[in-house]
Amino acid sequence: MAAQGDMVYAWAADADVLKKGECGGAITALQQYALTSGMVDAVLAVKKGQDLYDAVPTLITDPADLAQTAGSLHCGTLLLSKVVKNYLDSNKTARIGVTVKGCDLMGLIELAKRDAVDLDRLLLLGVNCGGSVSPVAARKMIAEKFEVDPDAVHKEEIDKGQFIIEYEGGHKGIKIDELEEEGYGRRSNCRRCLYKVPRQADLACGNWGVIGDKAGKATFIEVCSEKGAELLNKAVAAGAVKAEAANPKGIEIRGKVENAMLKLGNNWRKEDFETLSSDLWGTIGRETARCIKCYSCIENCPVCFPAAQELKGNSRMVTSGEIPPNPMFHLRRFAHISDSCVNCGQCEELCPMDIPLALFSHAIRTEGDSAFEPKLGRASYTN
Repeated sequence: MAAQGDMVYAWAADADVLKKGECGGAITALQQYALTSGMVDAVLAVKKGQDLYDAVPTLITDPADLAQTAGSLHCGTLLLSKVVKNYLDSNKTARIGVTVKGCDLMGLIELAKRDAVDLDRLLLLGVNCGGSVSPVAARKMIAEKFEVDPDAVHKEEIDKGQFIIEYEGGHKGIKIDELEEEGYGRRSNCRRCLYKVPRQADLACGNWGVIGDKAGKATFIEVCSEKGAELLNKAVAAGAVKAEAANPKGIEIRGKVENAMLKLGNNWRKEDFETLSSDLWGTIGRETARCIKCYSCIENCPVCFPAAQELKGNSRMVTSGEIPPNPMFHLRRFAHISDSCVNCGQCEELCPMDIPLALFSHAIRTEGDSAFEPKLGRASYTN
């Protein structure tokens, strides 16, 4: 019986799920069991849309449909936290299972702090995340750096420090460091992220640390809550999932991979923030002068929604319809999220004027955290 704190290798018992799923299909199998057993009423998952650059959030109530969501989509840059909020708002008693990246989870936690999401109604399967690549940037990178037609690629993954693609006729991998030195690779917010293993989910899952004969055929699972232990134990007892204790060497390797990712994230923070340190507010003023006040940064932020109407309407400092907006428009938005930006990157990803909003928000949040951390101690998660 698994308990909170345990680490195991797990894989799907069903041969079809085992074949289709990533790393043995454990997450798909656990979601299927949660749905069939009644632990949840629905599962919110992500499936491939028109191609692997098109990630589509999908609400599933038929366990058989979960096979459509197997596999990773690193070129789909969705944030699920507000999608979850909207579903819970429209279904007042429903319980849902969700597979979450670190930024999804941080967004949900911030929403819960604002009484906008009830975490007790969620069964959260966290996945280790080394970052994602914007769809447009991914196509450009594959065409220019890999010299492969982006439409010919049918699978991609980030593994062992490489971005790897599979296409008709072969596969190719290039080191992430090499790609990013040349301006390709992960989104800038992902490079700076320090929340690689989402331990505030019920289960933290991934391929880091799976070695020996289980490499590529099982998922490393860290049990992070009693709810997660219950799901895993019941799924094993029902024959939906098979599991064994994680290899101690694998646990050590997982820790080394995580530490290497954190070191890389800190290096990117240093590089990104040092460029702003001499003239942060001047840079913000110049960059935000391009703003067309489309409100995308507000509407897609998981923590800005309480101030959305105030920022959209007239006030003493922000005038409705004024383009470019008075600098106070952005300054008030930055002030509002200065203690809670989760570095999800949605504001920057979806800005039609390519303003580096995530960089500014993250720099302000990090500067504030550094001032208070000695007094408050480490946060429950580090973004």
